[in-house]
Amino acid sequence: MYSLSDYDYDLPADLIAQVPCVGRSGSRLLHLDRKNDGIGHHHFFDLASLLKPGDLLVVNNTRVIPARLLGKKESGGRVEVLIIDYATGVKNLEEQGFFQCDCLIKASKNPKPGAILHLDGGIKAQIMEVKQYISNVRFLGGKEFIQALKSAGQIPLPPYIRRDDGDDDLTMADKENYQTVYAATEGAVAAPTAGLHFTDALIEELKVAGVEFANLTLHVGYGTFVPVRVDDIREHKIHSEYYSVSPGAAQQINQAKREGRRVIAVGTTSVRTLEYLADDKGCLEPGFGNCDLFIYPGYGFKCVDAMITNFHLPKSTLLMLVSAFYKREKMIQAYETAVNEDYRFFSYGDAMFIE
Repeated sequence: MYSLSDYDYDLPADLIAQVPCVGRSGSRLLHLDRKNDGIGHHHFFDLASLLKPGDLLVVNNTRVIPARLLGKKESGGRVEVLIIDYATGVKNLEEQGFFQCDCLIKASKNPKPGAILHLDGGIKAQIMEVKQYISNVRFLGGKEFIQALKSAGQIPLPPYIRRDDGDDDLTMADKENYQTVYAATEGAVAAPTAGLHFTDALIEELKVAGVEFANLTLHVGYGTFVPVRVDDIREHKIHSEYYSVSPGAAQQINQAKREGRRVIAVGTTSVRTLEYLADDKGCLEPGFGNCDLFIYPGYGFKCVDAMITNFHLPKSTLLMLVSAFYKREKMIQAYETAVNEDYRFFSYGDAMFIE
């Protein structure tokens, strides 16, 4: 269960969703019952029938920033900049008056320290340091940079979602489609995609049915797309991501645990945050920091009783996480069932409810 090949499966390319389904909650929902090894097929709008009064859904309210900037080097060569540590940039802006953070840069020849970049929206940036494939970049303009980024930046879609130069309508739609309806705290470079299926109407329906909601924040980073390059998954190092849990949210979660009610994580980001902070009784203290918890089979869950998640890439750390929550063999079988039933995969695809 520690071999990378144990987390591979065959996926036809036409099952990788390129756009969301019409109506967020109209996506399909594969239901896995761990107690009885059962499997069922539903739609996401059926969720109320699968939950119980008193269940606590914990959602990640991070908001995806338009972190992708296009432009040119002073030499004239094209360059693409992806901001991967927005929180650090904001902190530097507040404390030192300039926005400086780590970025990924794509160019025919990567710029060296000291190089000036001319980006869309009149944004100028300077390369401060380069370590391996990560560049530390200072964006000029102080507080005006944030507004320029919101205007000129693009939503950084995952690489498996294809957009051509003529897909302007789709690109504009992505700015709304690639955010959850409860997104509030800016900082992510990827969406917590399990939450994309919720609508305001469905949330209200669940609340009326006695289901409670708690918010936490984990700014999803580019590490979610970094492939595992080691044969023994235990040797993989996962990237850390900023999290924040308020006193009110911690109190909700702890009360649910004390009362024996289910804590249901919406998305693997919520799972990782809850488990990173939980004590042996599944309770947690409020706070903020950086989460670098890598969950794979053999891990003992302390807080999360059930989860809602999308379908994940082969050989990914996210597939390893859900395989730790359920038997690896059962998860691979569930994925094979989903392929045979033409479920839609990945960020804009369908969902699973594992209880």
